[in-house]
Amino acid sequence: MEVEFLDIDGRNAWNSIFQEIRNESNNFSYIIKDAKKVENKNLNRYRDVNPFDHSRVRLQRGDKDYINASLVKVPSANRSYILTQGPLPVTTGHFWLMVWEQKSKAILMLNRVIEKNTVKCHQYWPVGSENGGSDDLILQDVHLKITFLNLKNESYYVVRKFLLTDLESQDSREILQFHYTTWPDFGVPESPAAFLNFLFSVRKSGVLNSNVGPPVVHCSAGIGRSGTFCLVDSCLVLIEQNNDLNSINIRQQLLEMRHYRMGLIQTPDQLRFSYLAIIEGAKRVLPEATLNNVPSENENLTEAHRNIYISTENSNLNTVEDVDYDVSPPPLPPRSRNSDDLSPSIHSVSNTGYSELNGGMVNSDSNLSSMLQSKSDASINSDENVENSNNKSRLAEEIAQSENLTSLKRSVTSGSESITELRKRTRQEREEKTALMVQNIKKKQKETELWEKRRLKRKRRK
Repeated sequence: MEVEFLDIDGRNAWNSIFQEIRNESNNFSYIIKDAKKVENKNLNRYRDVNPFDHSRVRLQRGDKDYINASLVKVPSANRSYILTQGPLPVTTGHFWLMVWEQKSKAILMLNRVIEKNTVKCHQYWPVGSENGGSDDLILQDVHLKITFLNLKNESYYVVRKFLLTDLESQDSREILQFHYTTWPDFGVPESPAAFLNFLFSVRKSGVLNSNVGPPVVHCSAGIGRSGTFCLVDSCLVLIEQNNDLNSINIRQQLLEMRHYRMGLIQTPDQLRFSYLAIIEGAKRVLPEATLNNVPSENENLTEAHRNIYISTENSNLNTVEDVDYDVSPPPLPPRSRNSDDLSPSIHSVSNTGYSELNGGMVNSDSNLSSMLQSKSDASINSDENVENSNNKSRLAEEIAQSENLTSLKRSVTSGSESITELRKRTRQEREEKTALMVQNIKKKQKETELWEKRRLKRKRRK
């Protein structure tokens, strides 16, 4: 697998590999009929993300059996997952009913409620009185009650415990919600090590085991981040079973999973990250003797592996150092520059905001403020602010302490330099470079203003 990764990386072929997977899965001839029925259209968050009829989860209670959710099976790994969209206000009851009926022990939430000023998921759980909200959420349409029990903050993810009660039978079950709070939409986590810490925490709880109901995994659309999690987990199970890192074909495994839900893994970066996480995860599941070719953070890295790590961190950076600023005085009057030009455009489901107040589609984020006036969404900030107030600093400490495939940068020149020293130096250089660029931008702005004043002064003299 490492040879395959290095080959693809060396040829910069992730886009083409991803496109090959997409083209092959586009040839699947599975029927999508139920999701497109008139009565079900407002139950889909995105127009172009629908479950196949053959693998969709069917609700057993109530007047509707439809929910945008798919049962994804990986028989070779003895794993099953329910992948679904982030709940809407009108589907929150259906979501919890599915959790109850499928006997799921956990919900894995891989997105935040609001991302880039867009509501990506309805807040479908009670935040608890200790966080300024309510302890109970009663869903009369499905006769269920969700009671907040406790919350545990683990830096870049949160674990909540709820009591789910069937109001008809008065039976109750405890449900865990593992909420990864630092995974950007269409992006990848901060590092494979941080992501693996989350994954193995989920594993340790036993909620992925075959003797309990399948976990409910969701992001916003239920295909990108959700697909990445399930691919990495199932591949690591197979590696552990076979005691061999090279015993699996990641592309084939992803194609097999796409037979159950469309579009799993949405970007070449997510595919690349999956490879990295699987290679890094192999160090946790395989005996030490079988890991001769897997680089360790405690040993000197080969130049090839250095380049892997460096390019991974570079692909995750989104700072002013990605922009080339000219600091020389302007020879002509300054022209306006749209800040949107600095950001790549992604034509995908994320470009369409969903108005959660009326269940209709909107084409921009302009309705976000009115969306958030809803009382049901008003508790979002109180919950997430409490949970994540110290996340940035704690995440930095976690990454600095954990095994990390993506924490090196282009400044790596000496094989004898320790990883800790490299991180420290890279961070310092980045801060210095950013400070210098800010200084240059301010300088350019002052020069531009001075140039404009002189131009106006000359104009008045004429």
